[in-house]
Amino acid sequence: MSAIGHSKAGSEYTVRKIGSPNTLEHRIFIEKNGVPVSPFHDIPLYANEQQTILNMIVEVPRWTNAKMEICKEETLNPIKQDVKKGKLRFVRNCFPHKGYLWNYGAFPQTWEDPNVVHPETKAKGDNDPLDVCEIGELVAKPGEIKQVKVLGVMALLDEEETDWKIIVIDVNDPLAPKLNDVEDVERHLPGLLRATNEWFRIYKIPDGKPENQFAFSGECKNKKYATDIVRECAEAWERLITGKTPKGGLSLTNTTVTHSPDRVDPNTLNIPKGEDKSPAPIDPSIDKWFFISGAPSA
Repeated sequence: MSAIGHSKAGSEYTVRKIGSPNTLEHRIFIEKNGVPVSPFHDIPLYANEQQTILNMIVEVPRWTNAKMEICKEETLNPIKQDVKKGKLRFVRNCFPHKGYLWNYGAFPQTWEDPNVVHPETKAKGDNDPLDVCEIGELVAKPGEIKQVKVLGVMALLDEEETDWKIIVIDVNDPLAPKLNDVEDVERHLPGLLRATNEWFRIYKIPDGKPENQFAFSGECKNKKYATDIVRECAEAWERLITGKTPKGGLSLTNTTVTHSPDRVDPNTLNIPKGEDKSPAPIDPSIDKWFFISGAPSA
C-alpha cells in the first residue's frame, strides 16, 4: 500500500474557513490532522524521498477570478483574497480566457529572495513563495494540497522582479505518465504554453498597467532548469526560516520546523473556529470580457 505513497498524501491536510468568501474577512487556514499549520512553512516541499514529487498548495482554482494567495504577513499564513486600495482583487477576463487558466498556487518551504539578483534574469526575487501552475484536468479547491511533478518554468519580469512560474501536473492526472518535460506539454496539450505566456503578458492591462515582460523571450525552460529554480528557492527559504536572512515583514511563525527560532506550540495560537459561510455576492462586472489586441498599444 505504501509503495504508491503519493496518492493520498494530501488527504491528511484539511481547510479551516473563516468568514464568507468574497469578503475582506475571509481566511482559509490549513490544518494537518486537525492542527493548524502554515502552508508557507510547515508543509514539506517534497512528497517523496527521491524529491521527484512535490507538494503544491492551491490558492486559485482554474477558471475563477478571485486573486487568492498565501498571506505572508499574518500568523500561520492563511490564504486570503488580495486587496488593493481597500478593495478585493479579481483578475479580469482577457478574451478568450476566463479567469486563471490552471490551478494556481505555490510551493511550500520556498521563497524568492528579494535580496538576490538572479544571474540570468538580472532581476531580484519577488519576496513570495514560488508560484505554480498545475495543468491537470481537475479543477481544484482553495487550500487543497496536490502532489505534482515539475515540467518546466517561465520567468515573468513583474515590475522589475523575477517572478518564476513553475509548470506542473498532478501526479494522479491521467496525462501525468506522458508528461515528463516541457516538450511533452506542447505535444499533448498544444497551445497551452503559448496561452500561458499570453495570459501573464496581458492580464494586468485591463487595470491600466502595461504589458508584463518575460526573461528568455518568453520561452518555457525545461524540467532540469525548473528543478534548479525550485532548489534555489528552497535554499533561500531555509536561510529565511533559520534567521540567516532578515525576514522583513514576513510572519515566520510555524509549528513543525525544529531548527526555526519562530517555532511555536500550536495550542498557544488563537486561530478562530471554522465557519462554513456562503460566499458574498460578487459584482457582476467581474464577468466582463476584455478584448486586448496582440499588438502593443500606441
